[in-house]
Amino acid sequence: MPPSSAQSGKAATAAKPRRSRGEGQWALGYREPLNKNEENKKNDDGLNVRDRIVNVYAKGGFDSIDPADLRGRFRWFGLYTQRAPGIDGGKTAVLEPEELDDRYFMLRVRIDGGQLSVAQLRAIAEISRDYGRDTADITDRQNVQYHWIRIEDVPAIWEKLESVGLSTTEACGDTPRVIMGCPVSGVAEEEVLDPSEQIRRIHDEHIGSPEFSNLPRKFKTSLSGCTVHCVNHEINDVAFVGVRNEAGEAGYDLFVGGGLATNPMFAKRLGAFVRPDQVSDVWAGVAGIFRDYGYRRLRTRARIKFLIKDWGAERFREVLENEYLGHKLPDGPEPILDPGVRRDHVGVHRQSDGRFYVGFAPKVGRVSGTSLLRVAEIAEEHGSDRVRTTPDQKLIILDVEEERTASISASLESEGYEVSPSVFRRQTMACTGIQFCKLAIVETKDRASSLIDELEKRLPDFEDPISINVNGCPNSCARVQVADIGLKGQLMLNERGEQVEGYQIHLGGGMGLTQAFGKKIRGLKSTADDLPDYVERVLRRFQAQRKDGENFAAWAARADDADLK
Repeated sequence: MPPSSAQSGKAATAAKPRRSRGEGQWALGYREPLNKNEENKKNDDGLNVRDRIVNVYAKGGFDSIDPADLRGRFRWFGLYTQRAPGIDGGKTAVLEPEELDDRYFMLRVRIDGGQLSVAQLRAIAEISRDYGRDTADITDRQNVQYHWIRIEDVPAIWEKLESVGLSTTEACGDTPRVIMGCPVSGVAEEEVLDPSEQIRRIHDEHIGSPEFSNLPRKFKTSLSGCTVHCVNHEINDVAFVGVRNEAGEAGYDLFVGGGLATNPMFAKRLGAFVRPDQVSDVWAGVAGIFRDYGYRRLRTRARIKFLIKDWGAERFREVLENEYLGHKLPDGPEPILDPGVRRDHVGVHRQSDGRFYVGFAPKVGRVSGTSLLRVAEIAEEHGSDRVRTTPDQKLIILDVEEERTASISASLESEGYEVSPSVFRRQTMACTGIQFCKLAIVETKDRASSLIDELEKRLPDFEDPISINVNGCPNSCARVQVADIGLKGQLMLNERGEQVEGYQIHLGGGMGLTQAFGKKIRGLKSTADDLPDYVERVLRRFQAQRKDGENFAAWAARADDADLK
């Protein structure tokens, strides 16, 4: 079983060459599991756990669950045990998984393309109210995430979701996760094309299929014809970005291998033009390469970004065309990027049909089932049957007549959902954090919410676009490396020598034409309590030192380190 050329290592010494170990690539014959996760998947496909949940575990309760299902295959249906209360961040990496487990679950509902009907939103809201202690999160992957779910209630929750056409299938696990799409697809005035049909085809043809239910790691997809590129194609495993070729034909430019976490990488452009009718097959080809050639030996190197980093875009495209598609793809143009456009759809905007959509901001994505029921009612009262989730933890109601935009805005704001939010509320995100997440080290949601409140008081006239992303661990669920101000949770010592929650600070990250990962300055961190003072200080320095038209990322890139502290 010879290793691939990408794996052939340099000689350890001139006299004694060292053979590199196989990376567990199926296509090269490495079929024996090389870690516990791979062994678990080989023993039983994660999709098979559904029947055991319905027929065994929901009836027998938490103590009846096989540990291999509990901490492995349950993810194939969106289930993770949540963090037991009272475990501080210092124990996150010390305790065994079973010591961190609560007897309740996080449950993730996949919302492909972010597209919901009022009936679907109402079902999601009622589940939160009835089974999740009225708690829910709008995530930056366009999902809805519940907490406090009991295993006994999961079959009833599935039945309710499936009655309105939703599911939790492959919402987590080593699978194709939710397919992201521009939330205003089909109604945006300047979109290149509407990818909704392509999203449906990928979902219907490939999601829940055993063909792709055992990938080396998670696999994140985005499709968009949006001209503001709101789904952030640069950081997805595979991304189809709307473009027009020289003949004026609308299609997609193909990107592969984006991702953040502890080894952030931007996706590489393959330069191939993909027609809409080819998207599902090309998606399956890229996923197939990942399945067969992806690195399965080490979980830390199992994302597709490591494969394309080693191969390069040219070789990846050759393998895709020759081994998986059986035909060449034509070259195509790059997407057009605009550095001055915010990558969201907050506010009141005209649709292509003359009606309007209204984008509004929950605070850092945290909502309740009760409030979501009001959103459904407000949409229905104003003649809309379409609600959307966004990649920035926001919500949008489509199809509002112009004369009713003031009324719907007022109704939403009376429920705490701001249509014209401050820049801080509009562009601050937070991951789940230590309240529920077993990987987290610090609290995030409440901290980010209080930071918004403080900044609104201290800098009431600040209007420059500024993203502040708060994450509870190094995994970057809240995209800290591509934020203007990225805050990565850690424990640190305060001035009195006490161990407290704090954040490592990343500055000047971004995507689009300002594509960069935020820079880290040695020793730049802040305790949680000092965070408002730090952010206020650095933003005031930005305002004082900026050049005409200069954004925060550009200023942070040239500023003296002393001015960033």
